[in-house]
Amino acid sequence: MLFSEATAQDITPIDSMAKAKRVKLVAAIFGGTYGASFISLNKAWYANYPRSRFQFYNDGKEWLQMDKVGHVYSSYNLARISHKGWAWTGMPEKKAVVLSALTSLSYLTIIETMDGFSENWGWSWYDVSANTVGVLLWSAQQLKWKEQKFRLKYSAHYTNYADPMLQARANNYFGKSLPERFLKDYNAQTIWLSANLKSIWPETKVPKWLNIAAGYGIDNAFGGYENKWTVNNQAATYTYARPDLQRSRQYYLSIDVDFERIRTNKKWVRGVLTFLNFVKLPAPAISLSNGKLSGSWLYF
Repeated sequence: MLFSEATAQDITPIDSMAKAKRVKLVAAIFGGTYGASFISLNKAWYANYPRSRFQFYNDGKEWLQMDKVGHVYSSYNLARISHKGWAWTGMPEKKAVVLSALTSLSYLTIIETMDGFSENWGWSWYDVSANTVGVLLWSAQQLKWKEQKFRLKYSAHYTNYADPMLQARANNYFGKSLPERFLKDYNAQTIWLSANLKSIWPETKVPKWLNIAAGYGIDNAFGGYENKWTVNNQAATYTYARPDLQRSRQYYLSIDVDFERIRTNKKWVRGVLTFLNFVKLPAPAISLSNGKLSGSWLYF
């Protein structure tokens, strides 16, 4: 990872000319990367759907708010990774934090604007609010503690649905490939708030990298508001409904690892550990759903 060396033990004084060059380089990299991603996203996604005049969309109750939790996760981690670049330039920490927050919010706001001009969606203030919460969670910790005591992480698993109707719905709506399912199948995702025990309670005799994590997920959701959907083909339009499936929220408790607290002198290893902190370590977990407790020896 290009900016992985921007950790506390590596930062050395940089002259003003070198700082200016680094700032331009980071700005160019972020600008080029984001620009390319917008073009790719437009071709791969928005170009397949009709455009419209700018419109608003109230989706606050869709998918049992799982998509909103996903927005919080995305904005948090985009700010986290952006900070690696801005801190590498040698600029003051407060300025690096502010630029990282703005980098995350501006990128996601442009995507939200693209939604606003799509006939199938629209500008969602709930999405914007969730993006803001994620950025504030990251930046507030960075400004107050200069570390992340609470991290947002992600886990997911591929689900083959035993019911042929649900399997067909999943294939058509969530996609068949592993990347598509990980991104779109909310039933298979969990977003975790992972807290580092040693940083919260320094007197405890636990490893510096040990975390405890609380997760949120959903189950049996095959439509935004209800389990009802339509399928169009050349012959006719079919409507399917599964009111027998109880849509539910799921809450988890598990252990985790803060990979960036594992000590190493190798820069490339630190880069790998930074990347690994996007995801939660598979581990035993306790879950609560519909008032019932259950457990898993290894939960993804």
